[in-house]
Amino acid sequence: MSESDTVPGEASPVRKIIHIDMDAFYASVEQRDNPELRGKPVAVGGSAERGVVAAASYEARRFGVRSAMPSVTAKRQCPDLIFVRPRFEVYKAISRQIRDIFAEHTPIIEPLSLDEAYLDVTENLQGIPLARDIALRIRETIKAETGLNASAGISYNKFLAKLASDHRKPNGQFVISPEMGPAFVETLPVGKFHGIGPATSAKMNALGMFTGLDIRNQTLEFMNANFGKSGAYYYWISRGVDERPVRANRIRKSIGAENTFSTDLADFDTLAAELKPLIDKVWRHCEATGNRGRTVTLKIKFADFEIITRSRSVPVPVAGRDDLERLACGLLEIEMPLPKRVRLLGVSLSALQVGDDAEPQLTLGI
Repeated sequence: MSESDTVPGEASPVRKIIHIDMDAFYASVEQRDNPELRGKPVAVGGSAERGVVAAASYEARRFGVRSAMPSVTAKRQCPDLIFVRPRFEVYKAISRQIRDIFAEHTPIIEPLSLDEAYLDVTENLQGIPLARDIALRIRETIKAETGLNASAGISYNKFLAKLASDHRKPNGQFVISPEMGPAFVETLPVGKFHGIGPATSAKMNALGMFTGLDIRNQTLEFMNANFGKSGAYYYWISRGVDERPVRANRIRKSIGAENTFSTDLADFDTLAAELKPLIDKVWRHCEATGNRGRTVTLKIKFADFEIITRSRSVPVPVAGRDDLERLACGLLEIEMPLPKRVRLLGVSLSALQVGDDAEPQLTLGI
């Protein structure tokens, strides 16, 4: 068998991967620092008409309030919701404190945002034999040093570790062993798979795939034909196989978001409105990671699947969410009227800089 024919997961040593996810991180910090907020429904974010919920406390989640939800919708669902302006410098400082705790156990840490990370503890600095004990010690240390709760998932790959941490939230942990992996995945709805969004989930449903077992029953050729380069990933994770390494100090080249529409769109106002939640998502990630960027790119996929991209670079990093929206909508407006109806829109920010390197920032007078 040649190297290119190697089956993922075949003859690979069993890894020990932990996914740590802070519980309602931003909201929990606010409740920790302000006793009057404890036990009450709290949303971190703007309360204005165009505001978006960045994080919601578990008390708010009981009313259906979720991150990325428009603030007006959140207030409608939970009239007693208390909005708190985000304090990102505080969140970043606590995140650094938590990563120092991770580093006591392993140098192989892949941060995903301020409040979650993957850790490879196959070889750990404390010589603790069981990954579940490492996860428990990390969670106990986080609680003791920050007063905050964390959940943990422990498994032999990143995909399953992420699922495991979701399984026992909040303030719990769960282990998916190699023997459990395939069975755990087979009953999971495809919409619950990390990496499968609403549009892909709907496409899978249309093809008769509703659970992990349904994906597993497909051939690799079928998955590649219908889902392109992602097809192999879906094929293997449905079998509990994920060979992606934990990438320490990974460098993100861009931050982006896109959406496939249920019906094709054409007019500017509708398309500009559809850009807003994508811009919100990109900017939330910028705030969470401290990244800023100088190049804004608009992606348009037409109904016939033709794709065009348009970009604009500015001398210094974009300063705020509204400036990002002006740049993205400006790129869209230049293309109007569009020659065909639009199936997908995407927006991304690149030429990234982090932290102090991102100063000064651009405030657009347009």
